[in-house]
Amino acid sequence: MLAGGALQGLKVLDLSRVLAGPWAGQLLGDLGADVVKVERPGAGDDTRTWGPPWVEAPDSDERQAAYFQCANRNKRSVAIDLATPEGQAQVRALAARADVVLENFKVGGLEAYGLDYPSLQAVNPRLVYCSITGFGQTGPYAPRAGYDFLIQGMGGLMSLTGRAEGEEGAGPQKVGVAVVDIMTGLYATIAVLAALSHRERSGEGQHIDLALLDVQVATLANQAANYLSSGEAPRRLGNAHPNIVPYQDFPTADGDMILAIGNDGQFARFCSIAGHAEWAVDERFSTNPARVANRAVLIPLLRQATVMRTTAGWIAALEAEAVPCGPINRLDQVFADPQVQSRQMKIALPHPTFGEVPLVANPIRLSASPVTYRTAPPSLGEHTAQVLADWLR
Repeated sequence: MLAGGALQGLKVLDLSRVLAGPWAGQLLGDLGADVVKVERPGAGDDTRTWGPPWVEAPDSDERQAAYFQCANRNKRSVAIDLATPEGQAQVRALAARADVVLENFKVGGLEAYGLDYPSLQAVNPRLVYCSITGFGQTGPYAPRAGYDFLIQGMGGLMSLTGRAEGEEGAGPQKVGVAVVDIMTGLYATIAVLAALSHRERSGEGQHIDLALLDVQVATLANQAANYLSSGEAPRRLGNAHPNIVPYQDFPTADGDMILAIGNDGQFARFCSIAGHAEWAVDERFSTNPARVANRAVLIPLLRQATVMRTTAGWIAALEAEAVPCGPINRLDQVFADPQVQSRQMKIALPHPTFGEVPLVANPIRLSASPVTYRTAPPSLGEHTAQVLADWLR
């Protein structure tokens, strides 16, 4: 077993802030890379102050926003002022020894500092340099700033999310987590690993141009395929699925549950448990295409049946017959769930100022080179002297 992680020995210089870039940096750090986060002296990453809630020191007024904690473990913080010639020289020296640079400045923002890809590639031809922007390095929107909420709207996700037209509360809705940033961080990680693999064969680094809007469009998945195949733009369906029925929330005697029926056999078993075996042989409902076509007839019938048992009663009965279903949990219920606890998805790491910091675990399970949790999200500039000594000696 490789105790230091799959990416042990890899040096990552993280010039990014907020979420997409830091998410990629944290993932690389979880996999064993030495990730150095460069931050503005006296201010640091904007998300350090995106509170409440806060992680607070027990014996002082020092605090960090919980938001910052979610994307910055396994990193060392270095406070360097990029606006000064001395700071620029320090970052260039670090980049000369780095394998990877992550940055999410506006297009051209680092050129004035001599920290853009051509400048750093000149001193380190093996460098993998990943630029994350709202709209990419090219195109008419390239100079614009891009934010997750904005991209969810522009990239079509909000046109698919929310209650259907005509229902109370209908209208476009963003997802409750910054999913575009998260997905961009994941794509960035994949791109970095691909570029490193290319470097192993060629000896050459390269520039990665990653845009939030591109990622949002790419991850529309079946909904994009539905539009491209039919020419008809999908509409909001609330919690319903455009291609599968029944696949949504249903009321129960004491709350709500989710039915996620993916084939005709599962539907037939549900009908039997619900006391309506006749639905499974009704030509309007016997196949998934028929159920999609007759959704407006079927769903009210199902709702009348599901209110007759409690959520727990339905889950017990349906799971016994391998019919996919489940509750709609709040986060306190999520972290109390025996499966989530068994998988150890909540962790805690010691911090010199804040004591123990609670965090969400990395979901990757590697048998030979497991994820490692070495350090909690750092205080601003906590490792400046240490990193400069380590990397520049």
